[in-house]
Amino acid sequence: MDNKKLIIFTAPSGAGKTTIVRHLLKTRKDVSFSISACTRTPRYGEVSGMDYYFLSPDEFKRKVDAGDFVEYEEVYENQYYGTLHSEIDRLWESGKHVLFDIDVKGALSIKQKYGERALSIFVKPPSFEILKERLMNRKTEDETSLRKRINRVKEEMTYERHFDVTLINSDLELALKDAETIVDNFLALETSS
Repeated sequence: MDNKKLIIFTAPSGAGKTTIVRHLLKTRKDVSFSISACTRTPRYGEVSGMDYYFLSPDEFKRKVDAGDFVEYEEVYENQYYGTLHSEIDRLWESGKHVLFDIDVKGALSIKQKYGERALSIFVKPPSFEILKERLMNRKTEDETSLRKRINRVKEEMTYERHFDVTLINSDLELALKDAETIVDNFLALETSS
């Protein structure tokens, strides 16, 4: 594939980016998911190498020192997430465009590094109140962890203007159709790099 591209979906937690990315993976054969590396403990049902590359903090830091990451961030205290160069290369070598489901700062870093070869899409919830309700209804975190996540969401919402496209997810079916159109249009474009 000469015209290798990256499609980056980002959003505050609970905005629906993962649902949109999963939909695109089911409906498009020319894209593949970029698996991030992280240092957090796997959640129930998560598999290393499928959901994330689960690394110890020491392993992660060794890879940072070796220059193995395109981008990385300490999302919460001593909890790192990042994108490995080898992951993008693996997907491009398989003939696929790379599809990301990533935090806002990581998305900005990838967009900055890859320029017009990358499309950054900010998935926006209909309101902060609805987003907070979605997070509380997940029941996947204790109160302290949920409070941290909600505070992080407030900060992440301020980044919207830095992305190529904003996709509002107030109606899931409409958001899925809009995502398909946005990706179709981007992949149809020729890039100079």
